[in-house]
This record gives sequence, structure tokens and C-alpha cells, in this order.
Amino acid sequence: MITHIRGKLVEKNPTEVVIDCNGVGYFLNISLHTFSLIGNDELLQLYTHLQVKEDSHTLYGFVEKAERDIFRLLLSVSGIGASIARTMLSSLNPKQVKDAIALADVSTIQSVKGIGAKTAQRVILDLKDKVLKLHEVDEVSVVSGNTTKEESLSALETLGFNRKIAQKVVEKILTLDQSLTVENVIKQALKKL
Repeated sequence: MITHIRGKLVEKNPTEVVIDCNGVGYFLNISLHTFSLIGNDELLQLYTHLQVKEDSHTLYGFVEKAERDIFRLLLSVSGIGASIARTMLSSLNPKQVKDAIALADVSTIQSVKGIGAKTAQRVILDLKDKVLKLHEVDEVSVVSGNTTKEESLSALETLGFNRKIAQKVVEKILTLDQSLTVENVIKQALKKL
């Protein structure tokens, strides 16, 4: 219904902003990520999501469309409401959320206050394919900074090793020395598998 709002920034707080649009002040809930991207410019445009409930109409604002897309995907998961989705986008930036889902990183998602192990697994199960499709990338290119680990796991999986077992071995190896190349990680892993 309301896809974006452009107007004069009247009030700015870490969790909400008020934007004046032709004399009407709109109260928008925001994440800390959006707060960090909002400057002190008078003119502001935010992409919005309107949540309609029996007892309220609540607007959420986002500087980036990508953040709004992730927010909407999170809302589609059973057990994730708007406040938890906003908390997730305050704790992690949209790319980190996307990467955690794409890489099935339960611990990163579970690190968000209000999300337990089962909910984190449900988020990954429900959204992994959608996140990969939405952003038109494959799993390997979505790696959040640890390409060595993912490339090593992919190679070991191709060699016929169980991914979960290989992952434990690779993580142990990288814990001891993170500067190893993919080749060295694979060599060490083959000795232990």
C-alpha cells in the first residue's frame, strides 16, 4: 500500500524516525542499520513496509530496498514477527543476514536476541532458496568472508566426504591457522578424514 515515503526529517532516534510529508508526520520504526545510514539531511526517502493488524497499522522504514526485502522474507517465517525481524536487522546488516541464511549458519542467526536454535533452523530452511534466488547468486559467491572454508568444504564434498564431518575437520584446522590456503586446508583435512 505505502511503498516509500519522501519528506522532511523531523525526528531521528535509533529505533524510529518521524518524516513530515506535506504537513502529515509519519512515524516509522527503523533498524539500527537504517539509523546508521540516515544522515542529518533534511530531505529523506525511506522504503516502507506497512504492517496491518486488528489493533494497529505500523510503518517500518528502510534506507535500502535490500533491507526491506530481507525484512519481508523474515516476516514470512513462522515464529518471526516484526520486532524480531527488526532486531535481527539491527544486530546484523542485510548482507550478514543473507549470508548466514545462504550458508546455513545457525549460530549467527541464533546470536540474535529472541531467536532460538529451532527458529534459526526454520529461518534457514524456509528462506535459503528464496535468498539465493532473490539475490541471484550461488552459494559459493555468497560467502561472508571465509572463502577458504567454503572452497575447502566444496572440494572435500566433491571428493565424496560427508559435508558435516568435513566441516568439523576444516573448522578445527582453520581455528589453528586462518592464513592457510585452500590447498593446504584440503591436504590437512585429507590426513584427518
